[in-house]
Amino acid sequence: MEVTSTEIQNNFGAYLKLAQVEDVYITRNGKRIAVLQYREETVEGFAESKADYRGGKLRMSAEEFRKFAEVSENRYELIDGEVFHLASPSYEHQRIIVEFLHFIHEWSRGKKCKPITAPFDVTLFKDDMENIVQPDIVVVCDPEKVNDRGRYQGIPTLVFEALSESTRNKDMLKKLNLYMTGGVGEYWIANPENREVYIYTFTMGEIGNYRVFKGKENAGSEVLKDLSIPLEEIFMIE
Repeated sequence: MEVTSTEIQNNFGAYLKLAQVEDVYITRNGKRIAVLQYREETVEGFAESKADYRGGKLRMSAEEFRKFAEVSENRYELIDGEVFHLASPSYEHQRIIVEFLHFIHEWSRGKKCKPITAPFDVTLFKDDMENIVQPDIVVVCDPEKVNDRGRYQGIPTLVFEALSESTRNKDMLKKLNLYMTGGVGEYWIANPENREVYIYTFTMGEIGNYRVFKGKENAGSEVLKDLSIPLEEIFMIE
């Protein structure tokens, strides 16, 4: 990541935290003049850093997170004040997303609801705490909530995530809880390993229904009428 010397002076605390994740190169007149790097023995010497990096977890406010995410070349999510780095996905992960996107896109023709893929920031509130995530696919039914800067400020009707080894616990636990309490209508989780899809339908901030689809079944939505996806085509089941 590169930031100007002026920016680093104005927001040094935020970039000090970011240096625990990636190197921060400081520029002046377009040239690199210094680098802010993480050193464990140095960070442990600061009470502020210990508080923001307790338990091996990097923590930030939503305001701090937005500032460094805008200039970082990497992708991150902020859940319950904790920063998560989004690793590069596998071929199979991306293939499955494309397959699901195809069916959702076909379903959406002529409808107000439209699918959007990551990277696409979604802001949800939980216990008055602001969370910023990038689901693999979201279905947006309130496009009027996109502001004049092109930023979405609504709540997706449906959220889709494809599991991977690096995101399994986060997707199954932290994100499930966030989507449920944040107002999302339905949460789909695709499990490539088991060739299954788990669908949670939420009602009043709680799980109203939970279904598992596998084999040659069609995964169907309860909140988006007529959305039905054949898993044999998604998972290439013969």
